[in-house]
Amino acid sequence: SRSANSRRSVATWSISRPNSAASQTLRFLEIITAEWPEILKSEGAVDGAERRNRILDARAAAWRAAPPSGPVIAAGSTGSIPATAALLEVVAGLPDGAVVLPGLDLEMEAESWDAVDEGHPQFGMRHLLARLGIDRGAVLEWPAVLPEASRTPPGRSRLVSEVMRPAATSENWRRIEPVERRALDGIRRIDCPTPREEAGAIALMMREALDEPGRTAALVTPDRGLARRVAAALARWGVRVDDSGGRPLGDTPTGTFLRMVAHCVAGGVAPLDLLALLKHPLAAGGEPVGRFRARIRALERAVLRGPRPAPGFAGLSAALAAAAEDRFDDPGDRDTLIAWCDRLQALFAPLIAFADGAAEAGALLTAHLTVAEALAAGEGEPGAARLWRHEDGEAAATFASDLLAAAAGFPPLPLAQYPALLEALMAGRAVRPRYGGHPRLSIWGPLEARLQQPDLLILGGLNEGTWPAEPPADPWMSRPMRRQFGLPSPERRIGLAAHDFAQALAAPNVVLTRSLRVDGTPTVPSRWLARLDTVAPGDMVKEIKAEGSYWAGWAEAVDAPAEIRPCTAPRPCPPVAARPRRLSVTAVGTWMTNPYAVYARSVLRLKPLEAIEADAGAAERGQVIHEALSAFIRSGGVHGSGDALQDLLRCGESAFAGLEAWPEARAFWWPRFQRIARWVVAEEAARAEAVQSTTEVDGGLALTGPAGSFQLTARADRIDRSGGGALEIIDYKTGAVPSDKQILAGYAPQLALEAVIAEAGGFDGLPAGPVTALAHWRLSGGDPAGEIKRPKDTDARTLATQAERGLKRLIERFDAPDTPYLARPRPDFVVRFDDYAHLARVLEWSAGGGEAE
Repeated sequence: SRSANSRRSVATWSISRPNSAASQTLRFLEIITAEWPEILKSEGAVDGAERRNRILDARAAAWRAAPPSGPVIAAGSTGSIPATAALLEVVAGLPDGAVVLPGLDLEMEAESWDAVDEGHPQFGMRHLLARLGIDRGAVLEWPAVLPEASRTPPGRSRLVSEVMRPAATSENWRRIEPVERRALDGIRRIDCPTPREEAGAIALMMREALDEPGRTAALVTPDRGLARRVAAALARWGVRVDDSGGRPLGDTPTGTFLRMVAHCVAGGVAPLDLLALLKHPLAAGGEPVGRFRARIRALERAVLRGPRPAPGFAGLSAALAAAAEDRFDDPGDRDTLIAWCDRLQALFAPLIAFADGAAEAGALLTAHLTVAEALAAGEGEPGAARLWRHEDGEAAATFASDLLAAAAGFPPLPLAQYPALLEALMAGRAVRPRYGGHPRLSIWGPLEARLQQPDLLILGGLNEGTWPAEPPADPWMSRPMRRQFGLPSPERRIGLAAHDFAQALAAPNVVLTRSLRVDGTPTVPSRWLARLDTVAPGDMVKEIKAEGSYWAGWAEAVDAPAEIRPCTAPRPCPPVAARPRRLSVTAVGTWMTNPYAVYARSVLRLKPLEAIEADAGAAERGQVIHEALSAFIRSGGVHGSGDALQDLLRCGESAFAGLEAWPEARAFWWPRFQRIARWVVAEEAARAEAVQSTTEVDGGLALTGPAGSFQLTARADRIDRSGGGALEIIDYKTGAVPSDKQILAGYAPQLALEAVIAEAGGFDGLPAGPVTALAHWRLSGGDPAGEIKRPKDTDARTLATQAERGLKRLIERFDAPDTPYLARPRPDFVVRFDDYAHLARVLEWSAGGGEAE
């Protein structure tokens, strides 16, 4: 009947407003109103809701025809489903039948009762009583005698009624009698800074309840995140609590493993996806777990950090073949890892076979499970045994079986879309523990809490948008359309949530909790808390907040350290024999400003790992520009044959070919390089005197300290030699250029020390000569594209002399056994990039250890 009416509505809309958005929506909904009934008819099936309605209708018809001789009691339902309401109507009319309404408000005045809307907790019962034709005053109160500890405190029912008063009559709050103080007995309220503190306070209250024999406690919240936090907080005391909501299947170890397998193959075996999968506890690949973990760590160091390899396992093998020797711990590791990648490719082959084109969902799922079992296999242990055990494994196996049975109804889909389908279907499955939880503690959703009454009831997550949740936006039907289809409005869910809250608020001992901020964003208290603050006098509200506030303080004190011992700056003093005897001119600058970094790199031999799937950064940009300019100078520069600008751009094209792994970086930097090229060509052509330029030239100088010989090394970007033999040392800078103050203080001694080496004839193939100029070429590609910066007020010879003298003092200082390698000993120098700041624990002992200092 409803389907027929809906089809007539569709036809009417389509004729009257053929181009309207509403008609488009209604035509789309013909999938439900016209097509779906035909599909069910062809399958010989009915919807689950239709089956339920038929069962309820059949039971109602049977009792009408032959009323049962014994008592029939329907309890706990408000008749929100029409078929249920019809059955309740039959039960109420039976000779020995009774309908028990949950939480019917008998104190609300008639004016407010008539104003109850769908967002009110009494709406369902008001609608049911109207259908039954029964006046609210005729409903009797339940005559049961409850123990003192389980009774609702006097005046609480009136308090709840006032808190839930319909908005249409809320002006009566100004004329009502004040709420009695005893109505608030047993209510406490805790406002915590964040969900972490809220969960800690709740866990502490639940743990405290266990100190009293037989006492029970429960958390009721629709916030699954808060529920998981509380369960984790209770685990610190070895208390396992049952969460009725369970864990989403996709978040369990087995569910996560299955999702990772699908994402890894669909994503072309991207380094991040591959590492996440192979480091999962279930991954073993038929090997001993320890050896498997060692292999993936070796593969990570070799090719998964840095630029992303080509897609697939073939890309990994090619990257391994081209990797530098220092990427491997042992020369034989390269071949071992290539063979291991071939084994992995064979494991993943059933699913990789579907990489191109579309496939049936059943075939994809079968291949997916085959790969997952093969990857989960351990040494001598089948993958199925490891993958499908425990509660989450059993739930995943049931899910896979159900999905395989229903896969015939899915259209073919490409492998790239399969992970999204899998996650969407997993989202509806939850894994609940069958046993092992504490018998006196529980975590419930509002639905599970309706018929249970612990000694301590905690209502958590009382923020607007969480409890109650915001009505979801309906992309297909507006409110008038929902009424036309006979569907409830979105506010009906708020009414049901309000009913759950009102019932829980009537408990003898209840705690109301919320977080002031969630994910750094301020929150709004639940509308029911705001109403409670309005109805109850201000001094009473302060009192119930004060009664609960100490729990938040205790929760904070649980994690507070007994003693705070400030960390001091590290002062490592390695033996002189272990100290470096060879440093580059750039490392000498670090030696001056941050000796600890030299200690970590040269003594401890620690090198920072590259990022996984690293993007091209300043280092790569500088490298390609240096390479292009060096190639241009070696080919003759502006004095070579041909068009100088075109020659430089061709050198740039060759250098930028190394950025094929980062096409976006090339697209961004190439226009800048073109501007740099024009500036360089113009600058070279403007020089009055022809010079001999040498680029990327290596050099060194031997010095002597108290502990013996010390080798200074350098690679100069460019050294120009004039016809008279004078030298100019040039350093290309694509980033910041050191200030004159830093150069004079010795914090940036690179050019000055290169001058020392050059004057001593220490550069390969370059005769000794006087250094008359030092220059930084700042090549930004902006406006201007390039700029030459030379130290002011100090000549090159003076800077070289000072640098040499300073280096000798530095060598002498650190050749002393008691000289420590301090971290950042120069307060007047800002260390902007420090790979070892975390190792030196700079943030713990310095006033400001970040890059923004």
